[in-house]
Amino acid sequence: MSILGNRVLRREDPTFLTIGAKYTADLDSPLLNNAAMVTYVRSTMAHAKISIDASEAKDMPGVLAVLVAEDLDGPKILAGGNPAFPKPMLNRPILATDTVRFVGECVAVIVSETSEQGADAAELVFVDYEPLPVVVDMEEASTDNVLIYEEVGTNVVFDFSTNGMATGITDESFFSTCDVVVSGRVSHQRTAAAPLEVRSTAAAWDEDKLIFWTSNQGPQGVKGSLESFYGDQATGGVQVIIPDVGGGFGAKISPYPEDVLLPWLAKHVGRPVRWFETRTENMLAMGPGRAHVHQFTLGGSKDGKLSHYRLELLVDSGAYARLGAFLPMFTLPMAVGVYEIENVETNAITVVTNTTPTEAYRGAGRPEATLTIERAVELWAAEAGIDPIEVRRKNFLAADSFPATTGVGTVYDSGDYERSLDLALEAAGYEELKHQQQERRETGSVKQLGIGVATYVEVTAGPAPGGSEYGKVEITPEGKGRVYSGALSHGQSHMTTFSMIAADQLGMDIEDIEFVQGDTDVVTDGTGTWGSRSTQLGGSSVYKAAERVVERARSLAADLLEASVDDIVLDKTTGSFHVAGSPSINKTWAEIASTTDDLAEETREKLLCSYPFGTHVAVVEIDTETGSVRLERMITCDDAGRIINPMIVEGQRHGGIAQGVAQALYEEMIYDSDGNLQTTNFADYGFISMAELPSFELVPMETPSPNNPLGVKGIGESGAIGSTPAVQSAVLDGLSYLGIKHLDVPLTPEKIWNAINSMEENREA
Repeated sequence: MSILGNRVLRREDPTFLTIGAKYTADLDSPLLNNAAMVTYVRSTMAHAKISIDASEAKDMPGVLAVLVAEDLDGPKILAGGNPAFPKPMLNRPILATDTVRFVGECVAVIVSETSEQGADAAELVFVDYEPLPVVVDMEEASTDNVLIYEEVGTNVVFDFSTNGMATGITDESFFSTCDVVVSGRVSHQRTAAAPLEVRSTAAAWDEDKLIFWTSNQGPQGVKGSLESFYGDQATGGVQVIIPDVGGGFGAKISPYPEDVLLPWLAKHVGRPVRWFETRTENMLAMGPGRAHVHQFTLGGSKDGKLSHYRLELLVDSGAYARLGAFLPMFTLPMAVGVYEIENVETNAITVVTNTTPTEAYRGAGRPEATLTIERAVELWAAEAGIDPIEVRRKNFLAADSFPATTGVGTVYDSGDYERSLDLALEAAGYEELKHQQQERRETGSVKQLGIGVATYVEVTAGPAPGGSEYGKVEITPEGKGRVYSGALSHGQSHMTTFSMIAADQLGMDIEDIEFVQGDTDVVTDGTGTWGSRSTQLGGSSVYKAAERVVERARSLAADLLEASVDDIVLDKTTGSFHVAGSPSINKTWAEIASTTDDLAEETREKLLCSYPFGTHVAVVEIDTETGSVRLERMITCDDAGRIINPMIVEGQRHGGIAQGVAQALYEEMIYDSDGNLQTTNFADYGFISMAELPSFELVPMETPSPNNPLGVKGIGESGAIGSTPAVQSAVLDGLSYLGIKHLDVPLTPEKIWNAINSMEENREA
């Protein structure tokens, strides 16, 4: 009987629950003995010419060095994003030279004996600011009235239609054949990844070898970046080690300027160095996500059939063009969601603003596509006078059409969207909920009920066509298994999932599988973990590598048993090899491993991406006197193909749903007109807790993918993609009887209260 599909307890948990995790800030490596502490001095203005006087700071107790940009003879520029971006926007200074472009940008660095001494010295670094015009709103930035890079002549980083990555927009005749047309604007607020472990890094030189520890999602990518800066000095190589990581959510994919300078600082002071930030620094300077404004138009016939869709994206990259500037590459291919809409026009433009540069954040472009198309469908249904549930049913891509090509040319692998809708509605008791809602409206209850539905599809292991991940399976001399993965688990449970896959293939107990990750000297290849790619790519590589190890072992067993290799079988129940029909004479894994010095196989096969989907139903209670919203129920049907371990999948769904709900109701990074962040800690920023959430009602469904040998799809981000539009729709459904048609997320009490009172004032007038 296969272990796959069973609820296996996480192998990671006993250590976390007893000894505890060991994060980068907890490291006690001998190589970090006598490490000095690094403190960055950050800009307090969003846009200004600067000059710096650090003389007083240099004389402070415990200070080993105080450095500004002109003192560096090492790395000065950290390029990000895409080489097609204008170079001034692409090339982010390690330390600002003559101009700062966002509050929190590094302008100087202090190396000291203790972090407290560094903080004291930072107070004495005098920065003279000559203010420049500030633009923090992306729509204002798109007008080019205020230029952040005068030499470029525009704030536009990238126009996706000009570069052949979007269809472009025609005139309004595009919708001339439609009976019903609606247009709207949907805002996707800037959100903080807010990992509970903030950024943390350490660097040491062991003679001519660089050893680098960091909280990151992909060690090999960090190594490549460091080699580009230090390859000539690190003749003994670069080793990157990722300890336990307390959350990444996309914001820890790429190294930051604060990270890549540390090896140079270690050389400069002749000692290892360590850096970890405060929560306020994290909010100021770690890459946030989302920050889109979408304009849409949706058209169709009066019988409910959708036929034309236009989507225009405006995306905020922040002050420099990093990964966030290119994330429309995930939004545009998913523009039409789960719907069969034949005629589609798209475009996306990314602009710079005087704000923190944006990065990926859980879902990274797909939540934005889903939120907009689901809002568009709801508004179109209201305009057409048709139940939005029926509009969905009428326009879903049919289950028998897969692999299905959408109106933007994306090829979805497998799906049954209507079934996911039926299962979620049934579990929710949808008709009874509608009855309860009507009763509250008729009685004029202060507490009104809202019911929201969203059906989504997303891409994982993307963007299309797909990707690959390194995996290696080795048999130890003791006859046990060892799995090496280039994917980096930071909460995704790779140790358990990948061990299950290997154990199933090898006929071993899961406890006999060792899992290795996060050290580039040991795992010599890999990509990392993001985009819900790990199991379908990394897990599939483990599956194929284990399969090849078994084939090699069959050949070795054939020699030992003096039989034809074609007659040798692996008995997975006993974990031994024997001639078919003669199980009493067999060879164990240990016996086979003793015949060779290296019983291991590795692989990095390219695989197509997959398209998980599902339906979320949210039930909210709205206090019409205060505008407060309480999420009463959250019912989700999330299909991620074949499920390896239901318990782990449920955990991933829980986390994603919570973050999606938080975006719908609470989280938003807010800047004032001068570019000062107003949400610099968890007292100001609406970080969600269990107190704001009900127990989630999870409905199972499995539609295997044909695009990988395991049939799996990603699940790490799905919860954050379906829950936000479901909660938004629930709130607006609860307010619809008042004539309120649309409010952007986050749906805060103040925003709802103002909308209710505005409608009442209009009625009285």
